[in-house]
Amino acid sequence: MTATTLATPRSLYDLVSRHDGRAPRYTSYPTAVQFAPAVDAATYRQWLAALPADEAVSLYLHIPFCARLCWYCGCNTRAVNRHDPVEAYVAKLVEEIRMVAGALPGPIPASAIHLGGGTPNMLSPKDMDRLFGALGRAFTMTADMEVAAELDPPLLTREWVAAAASHGLRRASLGVQNLSPDVQAAVDRHETIGEIARCVDWLRAEGVRSINLDLMYGLPHQNRSNTLSTIEAILPLRPERIALFGYAHVPWMKPHQKLIDEAALPDAPSRLDQGEAAAERLQEAGYVRIGLDHFALPGDELAIALAEGRLHRNFQGYTTDAAPALIGMGASAIGAFPQGYVQNLTKELEWRDAVEAGDLPIARGVALTPDDRFRAEIIERLMCDMAVDLEVIAARHGRDWSDLAGDLPRLDPFIDDGLLEREGPRLKVAQDGRLVVRAIAAVFDSYFEPEAGRHSRTL
Repeated sequence: MTATTLATPRSLYDLVSRHDGRAPRYTSYPTAVQFAPAVDAATYRQWLAALPADEAVSLYLHIPFCARLCWYCGCNTRAVNRHDPVEAYVAKLVEEIRMVAGALPGPIPASAIHLGGGTPNMLSPKDMDRLFGALGRAFTMTADMEVAAELDPPLLTREWVAAAASHGLRRASLGVQNLSPDVQAAVDRHETIGEIARCVDWLRAEGVRSINLDLMYGLPHQNRSNTLSTIEAILPLRPERIALFGYAHVPWMKPHQKLIDEAALPDAPSRLDQGEAAAERLQEAGYVRIGLDHFALPGDELAIALAEGRLHRNFQGYTTDAAPALIGMGASAIGAFPQGYVQNLTKELEWRDAVEAGDLPIARGVALTPDDRFRAEIIERLMCDMAVDLEVIAARHGRDWSDLAGDLPRLDPFIDDGLLEREGPRLKVAQDGRLVVRAIAAVFDSYFEPEAGRHSRTL
């Protein structure tokens, strides 16, 4: 994004808003909207049993607890003020791990563990010992296995970091969002740059080699000035990665968002200006812009993967993880397999009941068709590389790119507005087109219903 473009946010908004609308974020294809109960525990058990015994998988554990519930949050979590519910949840999670292990062809290798939430640092060191002990019995950890965790800075302690590092913590993501006191008060999330810096120091001292800081734009009372001042405050910490997410106001899906004063939310042109001003400043500071919302230092694995064309996208966002399967455990966790996707029961009590009954706690999923796999690769390359060669991908799937002839005319409005370039089967998203790449990718989504209103807005 050039300085000239940023100086005229209204003209940029006028251009891209013609293509605004609701579209998936494409962390999977088909998306979770297509998940259905037809994929059940029996299906999941078959998929687990079919995993190759010599190929490493990735693991995701969902920890649905927080010490506070931030009003903007869209995660599956709840606030607790006692540790008992967390400890009881861990006991059930250990049982689920045992059930998954029983369905596998043996203790297959695992190369990555991601702790998401919620707030994984709600776990006590004893909880972590129990979880990692169970995982160690169920899987064979590879020599290069790494653990990643999403962390809440005000809750983090040096002791927790040391305990997690003893289990292999090598990547950490800290929630920052915005440091303006007015913004923090408007979303009931309070933290200081001092707290964040202290957490970064603890993590680095324990050998955590990649730190990500989450930022947001579009929050109540947020503007260009306090967005940029937040960035200036965190830049001296030199995190390897920065995520910059746009706030999605969906109170009909997340009732606690009704606590936010809608009159204080910035309008769409202001949101766009905040996001693009932040992106420009991060690039000036030496970060590589990656996909929709990520930034990484040039030497970080994410930036290297982008340059080498092997960046991937999954339910945790942009990733270098190329494992053929992701096994998700815990309430609402999603797993990805060569055959399709599965999701656990979302409500914690229902998930607990299923585990207590000895059932794999699957709620729904989707089995992939050959056409799904074909379109999934097209969409992933657009979302990751901002470019795709339809002919090359079609050949990999035993198809001809002319099979997409019915979809291609819907690209014309993007091409006419200079947001997309096309040369035969090759597509390249233009600089400003990155802002509407979800809408461009949706052209190849055979399930997408633009008027259904199931997804967040593109801008």
